Amino acid sequence: MITDHAAPGIDTMDEPAHLAPDDTLLGLAYDPFTDHFFLRLAPGNQFRVVDRPDRSIKREFAAPKVPADGGGDLAIRSRDRHLFLSHATQPALIEITLHGRFVRTIRLAGQTAPPRGVAYNQSRHHLYILREGDPRSVQRFDLDGHDLGRIELAHDVWPHTLAFDSDAQEFYAQLRANHRIGVFSFDGRLLRTLENPSPTNLRHFDVGPRSFLRLF
Repeated sequence: MITDHAAPGIDTMDEPAHLAPDDTLLGLAYDPFTDHFFLRLAPGNQFRVVDRPDRSIKREFAAPKVPADGGGDLAIRSRDRHLFLSHATQPALIEITLHGRFVRTIRLAGQTAPPRGVAYNQSRHHLYILREGDPRSVQRFDLDGHDLGRIELAHDVWPHTLAFDSDAQEFYAQLRANHRIGVFSFDGRLLRTLENPSPTNLRHFDVGPRSFLRLF
C-alpha cells in the first residue's frame, strides 16, 4: 500500500500500489498534475503507472534502452511527464518519455558514482541528487548535467530517496538518526519532521501539492 500523508484537516487514505508478490519496487515518482504515481520495477526498465483517484493501473510500459541492471529513484517533470532515472552503474541520469522512449543520458559533471536519490524542481528546472557516502549534501544540476553547486543539509540523511516540493521549495529526506522524514528548507535547515510508522520498511516516497506519499 501507498500511505497518503497530508496536512492536518485533509482526509487521506491508503492506496493500493498494485504490486504483485514477485514485483521488486526500485523507485516511485508522483505527478500531482495528473494525480498518478510512476513505479519503477526490477530489473530497472519496467514501469507501472497507477491512477490514484481511480485506484487502478493506468498503464504499464518497458523502456527498451534503459539498462536492465538495477537503478532506483526517479523524478518526473510534470509539464511533459518526462522521467529522470538514476543510472545503476554510471554517474548519470537517464531521461525517458512517459511511454518509455529513450530521450538521452545526462552525464553529471564532477560525479564519479551513480546517483541515488533524485528530485526535480518544477519551477527552476533543476535536478537534485543524493549520493552514497555523502550524507548531508544535495547536489544541484541543470538539465544538461552542469554542476550548480551543493546544498548542505543540517542532518545526515539516507541516500536512497529524495523528494522536493517545488511550491514550498522544500526537500524531503529520511533522517539517519531516527528514520523520520526530515523536511529541509532550500538552504538546508531542518524545518520539521514527519513520523514514519514503519521505519525499517520505508524505501520510497515523493511529494506534491495534493499530498505527501509514502510507500511501505
